[in-house]
Amino acid sequence: MTKNISIFLKRENIIMGGLGFSAGLPIMLVFSTLSVWLVKAGIERNLVTLFSWAGFAYSFKFLWSPIIDKFEIPFSKTIGHRKSWLLTSQALIFISIILASYSNPQENLKFMAISIVLIAFFSATQDIIIDAFRIESAPEKKQGALASMYLAGYRVAMIVSGAGSLWLVSYISGEDYRLSTWRNVYQIISLFMIIGFLSTYFSKEPSIKRKKNINKTNQIKFTISTIISIIVFFIIFLNFPKIININNIYIFFYNILKILISFGSSILVLFIFEKIKLLPKNQSQEIFITPIIEFMNRYKKIALIILLLIGLYRIADIVMGVIANIFYLEKGYEIKDIATFSKFFGLISTIAGGLLGGIFAMRFGTYKSLLYGATGAAFTNVLFAILAILDKNLFYLASIIIADNLAGGFAGAAFIVYLSSLTSIKFTATQYALFSSLMLFIPKLLAGYSGSIVDIIDYPLFFIFTAFLGIPVILLIIFLKNMKLQFYSNKLK
Repeated sequence: MTKNISIFLKRENIIMGGLGFSAGLPIMLVFSTLSVWLVKAGIERNLVTLFSWAGFAYSFKFLWSPIIDKFEIPFSKTIGHRKSWLLTSQALIFISIILASYSNPQENLKFMAISIVLIAFFSATQDIIIDAFRIESAPEKKQGALASMYLAGYRVAMIVSGAGSLWLVSYISGEDYRLSTWRNVYQIISLFMIIGFLSTYFSKEPSIKRKKNINKTNQIKFTISTIISIIVFFIIFLNFPKIININNIYIFFYNILKILISFGSSILVLFIFEKIKLLPKNQSQEIFITPIIEFMNRYKKIALIILLLIGLYRIADIVMGVIANIFYLEKGYEIKDIATFSKFFGLISTIAGGLLGGIFAMRFGTYKSLLYGATGAAFTNVLFAILAILDKNLFYLASIIIADNLAGGFAGAAFIVYLSSLTSIKFTATQYALFSSLMLFIPKLLAGYSGSIVDIIDYPLFFIFTAFLGIPVILLIIFLKNMKLQFYSNKLK
């Protein structure tokens, strides 16, 4: 046991915990803490949950991950490729949080939406770099410890920006709404980004040789082309015709169509740029297509099943998590209760679950860890259905939140180890960004409608529904494990 604990005290693991902190700090300011701010400001439930679509920045980060993988920032020769990108993204996150602090949701919801999207965008960019940094820093057998420490730091940061921010709000304003309080709290939380800066400064640049076959002119062309394609996506998405007076099922599929058309348009822009020679053909194929082909060739017929598992694994957690804070407030729990039980004890439990998941993955293998994690995540959602029909009770709230977060932390650590094992060292940032983007796309899309779903079926049935979303994941893990064993068995013959 002592040996297992000592693993986490190594320098590289402590630094990874600090980088995890830097990655976790913005997330609550985009989702959970933000939802409390919006509810207290009097914003309607269905609009609050739609703010979770800022998370699409995490779902489409593979679009700009090649820039991070291939291109150099001017001062990268001094401190290293990954470290230069890390410092840049961390500085931009800090600036975006300050910008968001000056939002007023009651008067200008669009300004708040833009500032939150900026935090999500730069946070997703930082995630790309940290994931690549972690995978390049150690072999697969050491990834369990790195993943656990990353998650531990991530969750501690979530305590700071989740429980910490809500405690501050409660201490300053109580249950009253004051815009100045939220502004000050966001600005205070932004100062904790210094932990990310220090972790980056003391980290060691991974010793990976990179192909430097892209000249500066092509680098600029590719960067401009990618940025324009991303802008085109958001212009089309935000200006798509609105349809009213149709039922929620049609709205759901209409929004899927909206996302697909917006995404297709951004790809079309890249194709046009390639035709007019603004985007070099060989370069775009190498950066976007080659990493995907390499993955498909490596896993052959089980590749699509792996991608399906990645796309669905966290669906039960994410769809339920978006509505959680709104549920607590509507159930009658105060901000300080949410801060204490959900954002503090809950996240401490997530850290413990993450450490257990990392150790379990190292001891018993990735697939067994994935199976236990998926089962636990689905089962604990049923407990929320029970909480929804019980009278307000802090003991029940604390117990269920702790159980849910233990399961979620375990599943998260197991899944990070799994995604890391799928990644080729040749395309670290691009492939991992693609996997983690796929992981978030379907859950975030459905989560945006969680408020509307609750309006139709109410909380108890909603939580049961989210638990059932986990059943296909469990079946996929069992099926994929058997398929992979058969795959490797045939490969050895």
